Amino acid sequence: MKAPAPIDISEKIQRIEDEIGHLAPLQKVLLGTDGSVTSLLEMATGHPVEIVTLIQEVAPAAPETAAELGIEPGEAVNYRVVELKDGLTGDTLIYAVSFTPLRRLAPGFRDDLLRADIPIGRILRKHRIESRREITDARTIPADPQLGRTFNIHLQQALLSRKYRIIHNRQPLIAIEEIFPSTAFSEGKRVLVNAPSRIHITLLDMNGSLGRVDGGIGIALDHPATILDARGSSELAVYGGDDDTRHRVGEAARATRGHFSLPGGAEITVHDTARQHVGLGSGTALALGAGTALCRLYDREAAARDLAKVVGRGGTSGIGTAVFEQGGFVLDGGHRFGQPGGKVDFRPSAASRGVEPPPVIARHPFPEDWQILLVTPNGGAGVHGTTELDLFRTHCPVPLGEVRELCHEVLMRLIPGLIEHDLDAFGTAVNRIQHLGFKKVELTVQPPVVPSLLEALTDAGAAGAGLSSFGPTVYAIGDSGMDDVIRAARDVLGDPGGSIVLTKARNTGADVTVI
Repeated sequence: MKAPAPIDISEKIQRIEDEIGHLAPLQKVLLGTDGSVTSLLEMATGHPVEIVTLIQEVAPAAPETAAELGIEPGEAVNYRVVELKDGLTGDTLIYAVSFTPLRRLAPGFRDDLLRADIPIGRILRKHRIESRREITDARTIPADPQLGRTFNIHLQQALLSRKYRIIHNRQPLIAIEEIFPSTAFSEGKRVLVNAPSRIHITLLDMNGSLGRVDGGIGIALDHPATILDARGSSELAVYGGDDDTRHRVGEAARATRGHFSLPGGAEITVHDTARQHVGLGSGTALALGAGTALCRLYDREAAARDLAKVVGRGGTSGIGTAVFEQGGFVLDGGHRFGQPGGKVDFRPSAASRGVEPPPVIARHPFPEDWQILLVTPNGGAGVHGTTELDLFRTHCPVPLGEVRELCHEVLMRLIPGLIEHDLDAFGTAVNRIQHLGFKKVELTVQPPVVPSLLEALTDAGAAGAGLSSFGPTVYAIGDSGMDDVIRAARDVLGDPGGSIVLTKARNTGADVTVI
């Protein structure tokens, strides 16, 4: 394996900024410095920096590590993982991983290195080792569970990483990677939003004979989540995600700025979100997340319901708005129908702009020990746009008898099962819902893999399985024994496959943090 070549750090920083927005001067310095990071941190914070060693062991060099160091794979290296902490606050500033070939170390240097809790820069100065730093990479990486805990940040939040080698006597002495959050060391106010995605179980009444229409039930999900942050700017700019994601966020931000007459714009960076148009509510989470971040940035208070109307969400289902606000299991009461100020026809949320989000008439915490499996087949998105609008027009009103049975199922089995922690009752209701009302219509336009998944997941032991919104994501509800259900999902997906995520409900709404 070939050793990495030195890079043009200015070019790398520009690529990072193209991806996540402008970096603060100190962030650029930390990525590009050829001096001691410990000294820089002490000067920037005004506090001493302490080293906490998490791992210190001698290990054989993996091929990639060997290439970086110019040694043979399997050669003994000192593997060291440390946290550089603010000595006053205890906050972790940098997470660093280093590899050092033992045969290149003088005995005194080796002893100090193996003692732990001493910064490498200080060891180099103590032993008067003339060296230089050669940067080999700088990039963004998503926070995994370990790094999320280290920095107390959200999963998938963007981190900044740089790799470099310390060169001594024309040979790599140490290979190091240093990592810190993209929100750390930034300047000015910054607002970070972590919003839940959701399962949409069903619309309740697409008949409208009682003067109300829509109504819905759904569950907030802990993962996937929509994570974005905003920082003040004279203009509006959106980074991260795909074109559709950036368009949605930009539209919501412009609508929010105009409605509230905000004095400035923002740079908004999308760190993560659920896949678009698969039935998990990413559009609502993105729109409300962007609107909330912008309002908080300029100290304007706005309830999720008010923002939903501004950004054009909640015109049919209120589940996305409700879970953004409070999480858990939610039942909304739909909209007035055929009356002044209400809806006049059957249509999806995307075509129902300007309509007030429906009232939440029941909200309950979802059991912490019930697990939710999300299975999203590859090969296309769910129904949306004009196709979705045509289905509403063609298949509504649905038969009143099915609406009555559906409401009976929800009121007398689904919700009591939830409250009484009766997984079998809850799952049985979910299964029956797939054959009733507008959910039955939604299932008719799915690819063949979707009904196959529904059958296979329940056969494998899930208490209930259903289609979320217009799909194609299928969910399964179960307890701790979900291994067989996961295997069944993999078997059905086959080729071209898809994503399988085991998650839980989130019983709180969006987390909004001002940094």
